[in-house]
Amino acid sequence: MTQAPLSPFTRRSVKRLGQGVAVAAALTLLLTSCASDAGSDSASGEDASFGDASIQLSWIKNTEFMGEFVADDAGYFTDLGFDSVDLVPGPASAEAGVISGNVDLGIGNAISTGTVIAEEGAPLKIIGATYQKNPFTILSLKGVGNIASLADLKGKTIGVQASNQSLWDAFLKVNEIDPSTITVVPVEYDPTPLFNGEVDGWFAYLTNESIDAELAGLDPVNLPLADNGLPFVAETFTASDDAIANDREKLKALLVAEIKGWSDAINDPTAAATLTVDTYGKDLGLTMEKETRQAEIQATDLVVSDDTAANGLFTISDALQKESLKTLKAAGIDIDAKSLFDLSLLAEVYKENPDLVKYSK
Repeated sequence: MTQAPLSPFTRRSVKRLGQGVAVAAALTLLLTSCASDAGSDSASGEDASFGDASIQLSWIKNTEFMGEFVADDAGYFTDLGFDSVDLVPGPASAEAGVISGNVDLGIGNAISTGTVIAEEGAPLKIIGATYQKNPFTILSLKGVGNIASLADLKGKTIGVQASNQSLWDAFLKVNEIDPSTITVVPVEYDPTPLFNGEVDGWFAYLTNESIDAELAGLDPVNLPLADNGLPFVAETFTASDDAIANDREKLKALLVAEIKGWSDAINDPTAAATLTVDTYGKDLGLTMEKETRQAEIQATDLVVSDDTAANGLFTISDALQKESLKTLKAAGIDIDAKSLFDLSLLAEVYKENPDLVKYSK
């Protein structure tokens, strides 16, 4: 049986392993002499042992989670003291997984997490965000709908999924659009009705259906929600209040590995897309063309910003917190920053690990 070639990220792990063998005797001597210090837990991973962990992904194992895949493939999770980290595919609720205790971290967005905290008193917090800009969009085609501005929505038929209805309502409210001027059609996630001309627009992702339309030569037209009244953080990391209080080092270690994985993925999106297609999503029928395009969009437009360049990946600035809360309020959810965010772990991670791998911007 022919073995699949190692990814560039795997080769880094192999190199580290070789270096570790070369200095094994010295490390053994050092550990023996410092036995009294053994067992200390720190986010640097030295002497830490966290056992198994799990992260709930919000969607299938495509390039949306390329940073997680790179962190796993490059050995960053094991470097930080984990025996294994299970990346649980979605679609699934990040909040439900964390509340139930089935996962240590859940990947979601500020709207969904804020809603369950405000309405159900869920003991959760957002501790960081991969996407600095949410990827939701109203997708249309140049020859079908051609919705390039808010004014273009009038009289149109838009396909909206049940899971996105509250966000759609908030979009109309914040832009003072009369719902009676638009026809909403309940749909699932397959955008074929748009591509066939059955509807004028589609509630979509810039990194998913929009790319499908682009690759099919259908001249996509996007009306991004982030640029039209609804800016908020997405691909957020959600943890329980209990874990934040009692398993801080474990969560910090997960964040360090994630930061390293996403840094590598941003610096080499093509390699990250290849890793996704060939390994983590190999049974999903993914294509290199689409996954590479998604990886590039994430690396240049969604994950990095002036704030992350200054303060590190997953940063949520005060301004972005306020924008997210404003969006929630437009959706009828009244919550304050202290109830939704706890960024103290991320601050500790960067303070304790000043030499974290930097990404190119």
